[in-house]
Amino acid sequence: MNKWLEIIEEEKNKEYFKSLKEQIDKKYETTTVFPEKENIFKAFSLTKFEDLKVVILGQDPYHGIGQAQGLAFSTPANIKNPPSMVNILKEIKDDLEINSACLNGDLTYWAQQGVLLLNTILTVEESKPKSHHNLGWEIFTDNIIKYISLNCENIIFLLWGSPAISKTKLIDKSKHHILTAPHPSPLSSYRGFFGCKHFSKTNEILTSLNKTVIDW
Repeated sequence: MNKWLEIIEEEKNKEYFKSLKEQIDKKYETTTVFPEKENIFKAFSLTKFEDLKVVILGQDPYHGIGQAQGLAFSTPANIKNPPSMVNILKEIKDDLEINSACLNGDLTYWAQQGVLLLNTILTVEESKPKSHHNLGWEIFTDNIIKYISLNCENIIFLLWGSPAISKTKLIDKSKHHILTAPHPSPLSSYRGFFGCKHFSKTNEILTSLNKTVIDW
């Protein structure tokens, strides 16, 4: 059984999650919500717990039609790359001097290599960013981060932007590796996301741990 399913089941039995589920179910019935319901936990189905190497934290899903697929920053291959994705691909090119293996913006390949692409809020209403803030998703994803911190070793956390960096307090820095940078959005990418070299740094850490590097 996928270890994530056990962890998620445990969360689902908690009072906050029962309230969250009730609210989310209602929103799917009455408004347009992304991603599709069956993709809410997609990040966990693609990245096996025992294969986990890297966690990249996003904020909430893309809020345009067809964009969100349950993986932070990722969009389906047939969707135009959003600005943040364009900047991520640019940094990979500048950092590694190669084109990303995911030029089409679909990061499924990263997820399959052990990169958990986790949004801190897992659903959003169409055209309303952060509309599902404070419903309970943050409690869920904080608990996931704490679980990883407690039960794993040498995970590399890539935290981009203030909301993601604020999660540093949930991570045991003596056991894990934390790389921080401004968010890759056009508003902040020039303040230090460009040039952060997180992709090469991640692979250097993996090499030092005798782990297979990520094919970015």
